[in-house]
Amino acid sequence: MSNFFSAGAIKAGLIAGTLDITAACIQTYIKVGKGPDAVLKYLASAVFGKDAYTSGAIMIFIGLVFHYIVAMSYTLFFFWLVQKFPTLLKTKILTAIVYSIFMWAFMEFAVLPLTKVPHRPIILTNALIAIGILVVCIGLPITYMASRKTTVDNK
Repeated sequence: MSNFFSAGAIKAGLIAGTLDITAACIQTYIKVGKGPDAVLKYLASAVFGKDAYTSGAIMIFIGLVFHYIVAMSYTLFFFWLVQKFPTLLKTKILTAIVYSIFMWAFMEFAVLPLTKVPHRPIILTNALIAIGILVVCIGLPITYMASRKTTVDNK
């Protein structure tokens, strides 16, 4: 197995995924007063469409699984990138911001069009909030954890 597919990377993905889904649930509750089940069914709707909203707990579970698959994929890709380009860790905050923008753009323009989620226009304030959440919940944690792993590995 490659270095990027390590216990540290898995731990980083689980932490980042948990922070991100927590932020999504809080944001949804603040904006529209709906709980975590609405967020997770939305995620499941990427594959199951409108049926995800009328199904029960199984769609909530599937949405959670989908979320962690995505979070883990971005984390493992990031760990692979820093293994190939260790200089990315010299400017951790900038790297976290740029990687978060990449994650948002890739999801918005490459992944979402392939799903059953209805197209929504991009609203700048919503995009900036989403990118901010990605920076705080995924970009910074995985950058910090990749940096710690690299430091430990080099000792």
